[in-house]
Formats: sequence, C-alpha cells, structure tokens
Amino acid sequence: MMIDDAYSQAKLVVRQCSTKRGLFASGGTDGYDAIWARDSMITCIGASLSNDKKIKEVFKQSIITLSRNQSRLGQIPNCVDRFSKRKPHVDFASIDSSLWYIIGQFAYFKRYKDRSLIRKYESNIEDAALWLGYQDFGEEGTLMQLPTTDWQDAFPHKYGRTINTQALYYKVLTLLGERKKSTKLRFIVDKHSDRKLWNGEFYDAWRWKNHRKYSEKGEWFDTLGNLLAIVYELADKKKSNSILDYIKKKKIAEPYPAKAISPPIKRDSKDWKDYFADCDAGKPDSYLNGGIWPFIGGFYVLALVKMKKFKEAEKELQKLAELNIKGKFPEWMHPKTKKSFGKLQAWDAGMYIAAYESVKRKRVLV
Repeated sequence: MMIDDAYSQAKLVVRQCSTKRGLFASGGTDGYDAIWARDSMITCIGASLSNDKKIKEVFKQSIITLSRNQSRLGQIPNCVDRFSKRKPHVDFASIDSSLWYIIGQFAYFKRYKDRSLIRKYESNIEDAALWLGYQDFGEEGTLMQLPTTDWQDAFPHKYGRTINTQALYYKVLTLLGERKKSTKLRFIVDKHSDRKLWNGEFYDAWRWKNHRKYSEKGEWFDTLGNLLAIVYELADKKKSNSILDYIKKKKIAEPYPAKAISPPIKRDSKDWKDYFADCDAGKPDSYLNGGIWPFIGGFYVLALVKMKKFKEAEKELQKLAELNIKGKFPEWMHPKTKKSFGKLQAWDAGMYIAAYESVKRKRVLV
C-alpha cells in the first residue's frame, strides 16, 4: 500500500538527515545542513514513534546541541549552524525555538522513559521557560512576538499574540504543570474582549491592540496555528470541529494537505508589505503564501484523529502519502500546478510517521 511505502521512505529520510550532532532540516547535497530547533524537535517527536534506535540517538543529540548553545538569557537557538562550510554561527531570531525545545524534552522522556536529558538539562528547561515568561510584555498571560519570528520567518507580517505561539505555549504550560497559567491563556485567546483570537469560526492569525474603533489583527487563516490549537488541546471540542469544518469548506487541504495560509495575501490586501515581493511568498499560492506544506498535512491528520474523524484521517493520510512520494518529501508544493520544491525534508518525514502511527492506533501520539 502507498501509505506503508511512504512510511518506509519517511524513516529513510530521517536517517538521511541524521548526523552525530543532531538532525539536519533536510537531506541530500542541497539540504539544509544545520540544526534548527523547530525542525529537529517536530521531526523527532514524530519519528520517535517508529522502532528505530538511530532516531533515539539523533533526538538525543539534537537536544544536547540546542542545550549547549542556549543563550545567556535562556533563549534556545533558532538555528545552530556550526557544521557546514559557511561561517559558524548561532541564530536566535525566533520565539518558537524555546517552545519546541521544551516540548521536545518532554516528548523524549515520554517516548523512551529516559530521564537523563531532563535531569541533565533541568536548568536549561527552567531558563528557557523563564525567557518565555519575559515575552509576556503586559504580564497578562500570553506571549508577544515580533514579525517573522516563528516558523514563517520570511512571510507574512504578524506580531503581538499569534495563534501559533499561544497554542505551543499552552502545551508548554501544561507540560510544566502550570494549570492556572494555561487556564488564563485559554480564557484570553477564547474570550477576552480586547485580546481574543477566536473569531467565532477559527483563531485569527494574530492580534496586537485596539485603537477605539480600529484594531490591529490578521484575519486570515493560519493553518498550522489552528491545527496546533486542536492537537495540543487549546481549542475545545466545539472550536476544534469548527476549525476542521472551515478547512473543508475553504478546501485548505486540497489537492493535498495542507496550505500554509488561506486565502493567499495579494498586493491589494491590507496585509501586504512591499518586502514580500523579495521572497518566494511574493506570489499567491507560492511558498508560505498558500503553498502546500506536507508537515502541516501531518498535523491535519492528527487533528482529525483527535476529533475521532478516523475515516477522514485515513483519507488524508493517503493523500499525504501520495504527496510525499511524488515530491520526494518536498519542502512545499504549488496547489495549482502541483509542482514541488525542495526534497528530503525531515519534518515531512517525522510528521508522516506521527500521522501514520496515530491513524493506526486511533489516538494522537505526539
């Protein structure tokens, strides 16, 4: 079966991206030969569901590399680029790196029943959590961020409270046992009159502040952020089903799961910035601007499993398998031309493994 073939290939892709220092973001001679916090943790959280001892080792080494390169103030690096022909450097320009690092630490412990890393890097986890706490500018319960400081690092322009970051932070607070803080965060993003992200149908991509009758917010659909809200239980059952209904209504998982945003941002949109034209997202349906990202497709399958939509999850897994096999685990695919760009992407493979195993066992395993 195609879904089984894709599963076997996914494990090979992860192996191709594995190094003695940790997991590179993609394989091959043109691959991303550095260790990104989000790519490595997302990949390993999913890939660790397979029975492969090498994945345990690369998961461990990724955590070690990120821990050793933590900033003086506690921030986990976005990228550790010390292993290529480029000038060695460490990049910290992100907020989600620290979030994914903490989630990854707990996932490693849960998966392998191995406390060694959590014990060894307990202070690193505490410092990363403290650094995150300082991103709560108003000290009211949510994290703030600057534009392009999460996985969408070139496009689009979003700042303040974003659903992607709030969903991850909710998961982190849950893992750390901060129940009062997680409850407060959920109230703010769901119900607070001036700060909420929930618009009655899905979570808006971002929101900054109100100016009497004016407000600064992005009302387009951030697919990954909304799916993370489902998978990591920020969204309740009613909201989760509403989000999934919206994805179906707007065909965000067509022809393959799933488009990064919807609708694409055009030059005449209020959300357009001139610098968008200087990257691959400058055209609608391209790259981050409505292109299809297979790793997001993996989270879509997980969200369907979470809501016990098992037949739909199997159908989407089949489509995801086809996408990954045809595109050789591409970075992204154009939804209209079906042309794929990049290949051997680690997080595609890791999230496919997560989706495959979760569909098989009928429960979310990440």
